[in-house]
Amino acid sequence: MRWIFLLFLCISSSLFSQQITVYDGETGKVIDAVALYNEAKTISAITNEDGKVDISEFPNEIIYFSHVSYAQFAIKKQQIIINDYTVYLSKQSEQLDEVVVSVFKSNAKTNRIAEEIEVINAKEIQQLSPQTSADALAIIPGIKIQKSQFGGGSPILRGMESNRVLLVVDGVRMNNAIYRKGHLQNSITVAPSMLDRVEVVFGPSSVTYGSDALGGVIHYYTKTPKLSDKKKIKTSFFSRYSTVNNETTNQGSIELQFPKWASFTSVSHSNFGDLRMGTNRSHGFNDWGKVFYYSDNLNGNYSALPTQNPDPNVQRNTGYNQTDILQKFYMPLSKNTDLKLNIQYSTSSDVPRFDRLTELGDVSDPSTLKFAEWYYGPQNRLLISPQLKINPKKKWLNEGVLTFAYQNIKESRIQRKFGSINRTYRDEVVDVFSLNGDFTVPIAENRNLGYGFEVAYNDVSSTPYGRELVIANEEITGFGNSFPVQSRYPDGGSSYLSSALYTNYRQDVSRKSTLNFGGRLTNTQLRAKWVDHTFITLPDSDISLNNTALTLTVGYVYKPVKSWQFNAVLSSGFRSPNIDDVGKIREKGGRLTIPNVDLKPEHAYNAEIGIEKYFNNRKFRVGANVYYMLLNNYIYRVAPDTPGFSLNYDGEIFDTASQTILTNVNRGTAYVTGYTVSYQGKLHKNWTTSGSITYTKGRTYDTDEPMSSIPPLFGNFDINYVHNRLEAGVNFRFNAKKDITDFNLDEGIDNHDLTPVVDPNATEDVDKYFGSPSWATVGVFGSYKFNNHITFQSRLSNIFDKHYREFASGVSAPGRNLSFSLIANF
Repeated sequence: MRWIFLLFLCISSSLFSQQITVYDGETGKVIDAVALYNEAKTISAITNEDGKVDISEFPNEIIYFSHVSYAQFAIKKQQIIINDYTVYLSKQSEQLDEVVVSVFKSNAKTNRIAEEIEVINAKEIQQLSPQTSADALAIIPGIKIQKSQFGGGSPILRGMESNRVLLVVDGVRMNNAIYRKGHLQNSITVAPSMLDRVEVVFGPSSVTYGSDALGGVIHYYTKTPKLSDKKKIKTSFFSRYSTVNNETTNQGSIELQFPKWASFTSVSHSNFGDLRMGTNRSHGFNDWGKVFYYSDNLNGNYSALPTQNPDPNVQRNTGYNQTDILQKFYMPLSKNTDLKLNIQYSTSSDVPRFDRLTELGDVSDPSTLKFAEWYYGPQNRLLISPQLKINPKKKWLNEGVLTFAYQNIKESRIQRKFGSINRTYRDEVVDVFSLNGDFTVPIAENRNLGYGFEVAYNDVSSTPYGRELVIANEEITGFGNSFPVQSRYPDGGSSYLSSALYTNYRQDVSRKSTLNFGGRLTNTQLRAKWVDHTFITLPDSDISLNNTALTLTVGYVYKPVKSWQFNAVLSSGFRSPNIDDVGKIREKGGRLTIPNVDLKPEHAYNAEIGIEKYFNNRKFRVGANVYYMLLNNYIYRVAPDTPGFSLNYDGEIFDTASQTILTNVNRGTAYVTGYTVSYQGKLHKNWTTSGSITYTKGRTYDTDEPMSSIPPLFGNFDINYVHNRLEAGVNFRFNAKKDITDFNLDEGIDNHDLTPVVDPNATEDVDKYFGSPSWATVGVFGSYKFNNHITFQSRLSNIFDKHYREFASGVSAPGRNLSFSLIANF
């Protein structure tokens, strides 16, 4: 009789128990300590360590799921049963303040973070259909993209660029010891189709990330496989064609999901032809940017003279191709320990440096090109990064991440002038070894402590050489004599070691306010040695620099009512001179930059205030952020005070008397100030919109000169419609004029000489050049989802075929472009 009773209990339990499992939507792992409650909060439950919870006591109504690391989720009980008793939580929701970001190396909702932060996810990137990851950044409020050649894209944040902006991929610093001041193309070495999301934090973030993050941090997160209790194989394919440069991009991926491990493999290849510029010259400069002659000396060709361009609106020597490979493995080693192995490889063809290939020997004659060859060799980036995530849940360590990474970066510059058969090569190889430890512990309810360490070692080799071409019947048949060439960086080798400790503390002072503060102690050590003194002899050819800096930040978030939020931040940042700052030798625009071994770190002190107003149950947001940043000891490029000094570089003589020699020095103080006003949210059930306007101003206090890399007023506005399987939208982008008087005319970074010429006979640049003309473009897009597997997408950009150039760019922007994309998921 007792056995019959026990059997009855078991059957009853299986019939009436409604046990569900809650999973992480990103990894597929179960989530414990998730709170469940009904709308009246009269019934509640919590998931156990296996992510399971019984919901049989809940009536057939909406159940709310809440967890500190995930966005709040609401779903009807009946729908959970239909979904096979499973619930997936994600890091985002319709309520904008519930977006969870990891940019500070620990998950936190944006309504607890004082800094200005922007996030774009994979769906938004797919909708934009960018040709490169730099193009994807262009839709983020507050970011401006500069391009010296089409195979580039240098993001500008708050008037900071290149080595003053930190790029990070999957928790690993991409910035290395030869990131230069000026413009960089490294942001394109991650295929946009491989991105899960991009998180951007504006302003000095040196507490968390150390040197270089003066303007902000751009963090790329690539796609990661997730586990499944059932074996699954998922495949995807993406293909796009664009008319403006005959671009073809194809990307395929396969994801293997198992209960104990998962794998994600992705391969992307893009082929870009020569870019066509817009033909509608509403700015009034009929020939500005046109390419009347070009060098037909790339890809093994030889032409002794420039070649006339049959279509001056086609920018010859802008095409290139790129291949990106991503391989990730995800494996839980135990209940509290996960291992991820991240392998990335990016390579390209030779990338022509368009702005140098259009440089004239005689500015009055467009047929007198200076360079027959000027291109980057293949840009190669290899990353191997095992990452260990631990959750010991101890008092001193609740959870943490240990990230080891090895990076190998190869780049080269090849150039030859017209009238010469001497080709020069400058090859650079950087090996970077790094180890990060990032840990968090909840001290009490709504009080969190984060701490960590970082060690990164850069080893740089720089190899120069010259080869004499052998020409027969206007063809390159081989190479003749070798000749010495000045290296770009110290030819005896150089290294850069950075070590740091940091801590962050976040506390909810009350239900309406949150306080954040932190500190970081960083030490950098630089070693460099010059061996060959054929061209230049320094006072000290074997140098070492040792710098230590303490940076602090304090942030405060105040929410007086549900619909208002006020943020305030006081922070400091620093950038220690790297090998490019101290030891670079290069020529651009007829001026030669030489080393200065006495550089000191530059420091930034930042104050900012943010205001946000929410509408429609926090589904629509209007915000503004105003900042002021003071730079001290800022690094600036000037002519050295060494009368009578001259150098021979690649057959040209440079001297201080004509101010054709420059070097980096530490100046006094300067400031950058500005604001970004933005909005985002739902207008209606089917309508969403977003937009922003950004203004930046920067000048030096000591000399009252404009700072470099300060873009003009710019912004964008979008409105999108979604109904069932159809999506459509309209985009408007604009850029205000920047007067030549607001350009920095000394350093050459702003490329003022590439703006329209108003008086070719003027002796002063301020009278000769116009500055950056204003422009505006309109685009439309649409996509249709045929079924759960196939989506077709099309985008028409720059509808009115406007000719324009992004600020400080050496290549004109694409003209009218029609792109078609096919997305397949199985």
